[in-house]
Amino acid sequence: MNIQGKLIEIFDTIQISETFKKREFIIQDNKNPEYPEYIKVELIQDKVTLLDSLNIGDEINVLINIKGRKWEDKEGIIKYFNAIQGWKIETDNDGINQENQAEDTNQDSGEDLPF
Repeated sequence: MNIQGKLIEIFDTIQISETFKKREFIIQDNKNPEYPEYIKVELIQDKVTLLDSLNIGDEINVLINIKGRKWEDKEGIIKYFNAIQGWKIETDNDGINQENQAEDTNQDSGEDLPF
């Protein structure tokens, strides 16, 4: 699954425990420009660095997994939690760089391709 839109806000990395950290950000989904959706996505562990090279306002495509957990408190009351976890972020620049690299490879090979 993926979410496309504009990067609206980036939060600091939070060290939850000695072995677990997460970082959240907000993406504005404009599928319906009259009613934009603001979606909070979390990155965990080594993925927290995916935001380091991005800026507010960047157009991004976030590949996500939806996670769900069941939790029972001391009184036996069961609660359910959902999370949207990102695992890859693509920008318009990624596509442009890949296209340019493919063109350079074809030009360097010295072969004229029939297509």
